[in-house]
This record gives sequence, structure tokens and C-alpha cells, in this order.
Amino acid sequence: MRIAVLTDLHANREATEAVLAEVARLAPDRIVLLGDIVGYGPDPAFAVETTERLVADGALCVLGNHDEATVQGPSGMTPHAHDAIVWTRAQLSPAHLAFLSRLPLTAELPGLLLVHASAAAPAKWPYLRHEQAARDCLAATAAPLVLCGHTHVPAIYYALPGREPVRFTPLPQVAAPLSVIRRHVVVVGAVGQPRDGNPAACLALVDTDRREVTMLRVPYDTQETARKIAAAGLPDWLGLRLQVGR
Repeated sequence: MRIAVLTDLHANREATEAVLAEVARLAPDRIVLLGDIVGYGPDPAFAVETTERLVADGALCVLGNHDEATVQGPSGMTPHAHDAIVWTRAQLSPAHLAFLSRLPLTAELPGLLLVHASAAAPAKWPYLRHEQAARDCLAATAAPLVLCGHTHVPAIYYALPGREPVRFTPLPQVAAPLSVIRRHVVVVGAVGQPRDGNPAACLALVDTDRREVTMLRVPYDTQETARKIAAAGLPDWLGLRLQVGR
């Protein structure tokens, strides 16, 4: 099975449309979305409606922390994230909010666990940025492969039985092997707000038959998204950071 993995759309229409064009070209067997459909970006209604259509066509989608905050109200977020959530709530209809509220914290496919942040306490949104966090994630599930987002930085952690996980930074457009004797946590980079120094939108293609994952980068019009962020009255930094991928 070839699975296209999207995460952290963050209401970025231009990035989402570019990535979905790439998904159409790839023609995967399944699409999964790892949460944070909204937050930060200027097109939350578009993002929710697009996700809803994908789910209706068979995609799997899990809840992200910005999705939860949009439904329940922001708490404990950075000032920019807080302001964006307040604005986002005002742009969405009750039907949009109802869709987000129904998203599960986790989902499964054969041999795969899907979660926004980590299998370790998924409702508390821990960041998976180092080997200890990957160890905690793997300890919380029996799945040989965990797919997550949340950090906006692509990474792969792999572990042999009885060994500590090792971090690997995948190269764009280059397939990385998923060894049958190892367990893996694959952190997929963000569609709508990359933070690894590369402003191009990110998605992953997981091939379970070939046992490999490829992080794909797709350029999009970051200046148009930044213009729309400014026009909406959202914090300028949310648009400026798109230009540099930070």
C-alpha cells in the first residue's frame, strides 16, 4: 500500500492545493492527515471543507492541538497561536467546528498508528524532538510504525529490539528504508508551516510493500499566503516565517 501522509495544513490554502496536486499525481492507495487542519493560516474554512471531502472519500484524519483549541478555546498557547485561534473560531461555522470535534486522537491501519503528537499521552500533545521522546512513543504502542506531525520538522527515529532509538534526518525526495527488524517513528514535516529551513510544503509517501518512506517537498506561493495573513489582521510574523520555513 502507498500512503500519502499530510499533516499541519494550518489553514494554508496555497500550500494545501499544491500538495494535493502532488498527491493526485502520485495516485496513492490511501491518504491520511495527522491533524492541525487549522490555526495560523488565513483559510480555515477551506482547510476544514477540503479535509471533510477527503475523509468522505476514504481518508483518515486525526485531531491536532490547534483543532482542539479551535473547538474548545485556546489555553496555554503562544500569543501568536492564541490570537490565530481566536480569529479562526470566528471564521468557522458550527458545522465546521462539529467536524473538528469529531476527529479522533489516534487512528490505525495495519501495522501503523496515526497520531498528531505522540503515542505517549496523545491528548497532552508532547513534542517528539529527540530520542527519549521517540522511546516514550514506541513504548506506548505495539505498532511497528508510528506516523506523527506536530513539530513541523521531518525526522525518522528507528529502534532495534532492546536498543535506544536513533534519529535520522531524511533528505527531500529520497526514499528512506523502513527495516523489517526495526520499529520506526516517522515525524512528517508540515504542509502549511514548515520549520526546518525549507519553505516548501512537505508531505510523506509511505510504501508498505517496498518498506520505505519519502519526504516530498512541494513549492508554493508563500508570498500570497503571507499577503492574506496580513489582510486578515493576523500577526505579521505568521506570514514572514513562511518565507524562510522557520
